[in-house]
Amino acid sequence: MREFGYQRAFDVPGAVALLGADPDARYLGGGTNLVDLMKTGVERPAGLIDVRELPLNDIEVTESGGLRIGATVTNSDLAAHPEVRRRYPALAQAVLAGASGQLRNMATVGGNLLQRTRCGYFADVAKPCNKRDPGSGCPAIEGEHHNHAILGASAHCVATHPSDMGVALSAFDAVVSYETADGPGELPIADFYLPVGDTPHLETALPPGALITGVTLPPTPVAAVSRYRKVRERASYAFAIGSLAAALDVRNGLVHDVRLAFGAVASRPWRAWEAEAALCGGPATAEAFAAAADAELAAAEPLPDNAYKVTLIRNLVVSVLTELTESTEPSASTDPSEGATR
Repeated sequence: MREFGYQRAFDVPGAVALLGADPDARYLGGGTNLVDLMKTGVERPAGLIDVRELPLNDIEVTESGGLRIGATVTNSDLAAHPEVRRRYPALAQAVLAGASGQLRNMATVGGNLLQRTRCGYFADVAKPCNKRDPGSGCPAIEGEHHNHAILGASAHCVATHPSDMGVALSAFDAVVSYETADGPGELPIADFYLPVGDTPHLETALPPGALITGVTLPPTPVAAVSRYRKVRERASYAFAIGSLAAALDVRNGLVHDVRLAFGAVASRPWRAWEAEAALCGGPATAEAFAAAADAELAAAEPLPDNAYKVTLIRNLVVSVLTELTESTEPSASTDPSEGATR
């Protein structure tokens, strides 16, 4: 591990100024990803700027009825917050699915957004990797790629983004706030992660030196009926081989509103815009759910060993949306005119 300096920041302008004075430094939150990468030599910052003491650890209801989540809120506090569980249950479920309790106690919201791929070639400095060493190649395409991307990849990189939380945030149109030396800024999460293209080493649209200060979730009534489903290769905590954040509002058998985002299929959380468009206004049936998934997955370009993900994601969409439909149907023991649900 490269020797590095360490400084602790106590206010946002101070943190930004410290990084501005040392552009080769990195912000340190919980360190659950960055420190691991430093140990393997993938990350070699000259210094760390500890931001855990910044006053960014609150979760607040906004005037419009959404939620404002500070960047240093731990994953444990996020998953346990009553307003998160009530208004955006899929987000709480995604965070709980993401890691063990010990890691959730350390990991922060801002750090979760910036965690890097778990591709084995990226993590091994003895191997070429365009994300780590631009221009060196992507050996995963011809090598081990069973858990790599089927959507939005390129000839330069087929790695996937590992965040569970990011998938749920994408489904609910989160907005990422940040601070730079030039002042504050915002990025819709749909624009936060950059397409792979021929520059896979450029992962986000954050300006140089930017510090994430929080995430805002807009008021999204459909999110109250939502779920996050994660498929992994073992029952204990592991990264997804496919996941889905879904929210559904069914009225009189028709889809009034729906949100879908896929995880572990692309270099970023994948918002399923085609599937959503295919479903809105149509019947809430398993056949319609499958057809919508097929419309989204028509763009998939799987490699020889990860084509199973197409079927996996299709089945997830049908299963989770069917469950959500059943959970919002009027109870047979109540008067439908009262609008009661079970």
